[in-house]
Amino acid sequence: MIHTCLIALLSHWLHKPLQLVAFIAGLAMATGLWSGVQAINTEARASYDAAANTLGEGQYDQLRPRTGTIVPLADYVALRRAGWQVSPVSEARVGDVRLVGIDPLTAPEGLGSTTSLDVQTAPETGPRIFANAETARQLSETLDVQIDNAIAPGLAIGDISEVQKFLGRDHLTRLIILPEQPLNQPDLSSIAPNLQRVASSQTADIAQLTDSFHLNLTAFGLLSFVVGLFIVNSTIGLAFEQRRGMIRTMRALGVPLRNLIILIAAEMLLLAMIGALLGIALGYVIAALLLPDVAATLRGLYGAQITGALQFRAEWWLSGLALALIGTGIAFASRAVQIARMPVLASARPRAWAMVNATRLRLQLFVALALLVIAGILALTVDGLLGGFVLLGFMLLGAALLFPVLADRVMTLIEARNRTPIWAWFWADTRQQLPGLSLALMALLLAVSANIGVATMVSSFRLTFVGFLDQRLAPELYVQAESPAQSLMLENFLQKRGLETLPLLAGEAQIAGQNVRLLGIRVAPTYRDNWRFLDAAPDVWDKIAAQQGVILNEQFARRADLWVGSVVEIAPGTALPVLGVVGDYGNPNAQANLSEDLIKRLFPGTYAQRYGIRTDDPAALQQDITETLRIPASAMIDQEQLKTASLDTFERTFLVTAALNVLTLGVAAFAILMSLLTLADIRLPQLAPVWALGFTRRQLGRLELLRAVALAGLVFCFAVPLGLALAWVLLAIVNVAAFGWRLPMFLFPYEYAALGLYALVAAAIAAAWPVSRLMRTPPSALLQVFSHER
Repeated sequence: MIHTCLIALLSHWLHKPLQLVAFIAGLAMATGLWSGVQAINTEARASYDAAANTLGEGQYDQLRPRTGTIVPLADYVALRRAGWQVSPVSEARVGDVRLVGIDPLTAPEGLGSTTSLDVQTAPETGPRIFANAETARQLSETLDVQIDNAIAPGLAIGDISEVQKFLGRDHLTRLIILPEQPLNQPDLSSIAPNLQRVASSQTADIAQLTDSFHLNLTAFGLLSFVVGLFIVNSTIGLAFEQRRGMIRTMRALGVPLRNLIILIAAEMLLLAMIGALLGIALGYVIAALLLPDVAATLRGLYGAQITGALQFRAEWWLSGLALALIGTGIAFASRAVQIARMPVLASARPRAWAMVNATRLRLQLFVALALLVIAGILALTVDGLLGGFVLLGFMLLGAALLFPVLADRVMTLIEARNRTPIWAWFWADTRQQLPGLSLALMALLLAVSANIGVATMVSSFRLTFVGFLDQRLAPELYVQAESPAQSLMLENFLQKRGLETLPLLAGEAQIAGQNVRLLGIRVAPTYRDNWRFLDAAPDVWDKIAAQQGVILNEQFARRADLWVGSVVEIAPGTALPVLGVVGDYGNPNAQANLSEDLIKRLFPGTYAQRYGIRTDDPAALQQDITETLRIPASAMIDQEQLKTASLDTFERTFLVTAALNVLTLGVAAFAILMSLLTLADIRLPQLAPVWALGFTRRQLGRLELLRAVALAGLVFCFAVPLGLALAWVLLAIVNVAAFGWRLPMFLFPYEYAALGLYALVAAAIAAAWPVSRLMRTPPSALLQVFSHER
């Protein structure tokens, strides 16, 4: 009996192949987008973990220079002689590769170790630099590298003597403090006063810096999954309505209700497994295509190196499989309840699946309003990244549920104002089709609003970022000085030529429990004319020049809740008021700007490592500096190069989200296509009488196409305010929590109009196939409607 019942249930899909395609394709696309995003995130985190495990970063306290990047070898020797258990590290960038040298004799246990090598047991002869195959290829022209694929991408590691020999220097970059230290040891300030101790919890953790980026990708993947799940839910609902007669017959023949529900659940599970497996394969393809762009984005934004090759890891494909099965189970649950409650002798007459009773609409309205009220409360009270995404979830879901109710009211008003019979029928019939198309239209609403919201955020960011670059990159030429002597020569050279010179000095400090980079600046007309403050005290630049305060970047101000009027201690015994807060877009670190003279007083021996120079002819000045001071061209960069590189990084940053937006809109268009195709058969009883009254099949097809475009237009009208609300949440809540800065919101009506046009075109393309089928419907099929009791 069970076998016969299962065959009977599966036969429905053989007679309705389009529904089978809709079910499997919808689930595959939903699972594919989710799995692809998770594959990218998993690969990135695996690279972070590999780097942390290889170098022990975030595990040990470190000694770093208070200013600059050089730890003299003499300081290391003095600390070791005084009993400090420290291990030297020397590192540098070789192109895009981070070359790190460690001392195998003093390094903490496990530092530099991987699954296949341990620097402490490396052979005395042969290559002593190790990297994975991808990184080794980048170093093949400059270094003899031994391949070890267990090392993180973008990282080469070796004995410090080999690294120092290659770099041609004898100073160090930092010192690692070993966990075991003598009970009595001299104070650090008495041995190496120019070094400061940085706790392991305060060292930069790439995984933490990039959490916001990966959370954004996860949110897009989940949104895409929900959009695809609408297709599955719609298909399951239609299949249930069309099989009411079969279910009634099976119940009447004695099939127990429990067995019937189990069989239908097994059928859903089988189809869900097929769709999920196809989706996982699709996700692998999507991730493989997007991973290089993600790697470029993370490298440009955070300096994070992740592999460009994708591995088939259990974490992401299991999450895709589980989510697909759970989503299908949720979609089937409500139908299972209906089956359990359906009387055995329930009518087998095909009900208008598209009709939704007033009670259900009222319930949907109540739930939608409740979700939107919760979203409104969260908008006023929420603080944090996770809370921001919860707010987005409530807002989007509430708006999606509200749309069919409001669309029904709009159709009712339009219908009441039409006196022409054909148009009155058109709008009444459109309102009747709303329930059957509601899930697809809700999917389109979410996709279009997400596109509007993200486009607003990205375009607002672009305008702000370009203005920020014009403000901060005002000098036409930038020069890097490698030593105090070179810095002094450059300063004298520029002063003799009467050029406006903007030296930049750097130091480190602990302020409000955070590592803060102190930047010493020379107050000049360039700063006065170009810098724009979010908040500032009167005469801010005069007070900075007089060493009477500091300027904080927005990230630091928000994290520490320090604003104009607050007092910060930038060094022992030196407390200064905050005179201004300035936007610092694209920088995740805390910074404080103060007078050049003040930072020299606080950190004796500090020198300007970088100079901004105002000049009318940067190319000629660059050549003059090279010829006169022997500073290589590689140590100089002009303004246009810097702007171009910054804007390239910006564009790569949003390349992945743009691709996910397009994919989400494509899934929504597919949802409309599948809904229209699956509804085509049951629409014949509504269309046959109109055809019999004299309308041609071509005229009916045009009306069906117009109906799809009109509904898409209605969706777009609702999507614009929803998308703008989404953009506000992204800019005012999510972006602040993720990056520490708040962007102004701009409106881009031309972009919205273009997006609306795309939505209308997508709906028209989706409706083209069903309309074509209707136009080719033989008159006999339309006449046959009148021979049945419908």
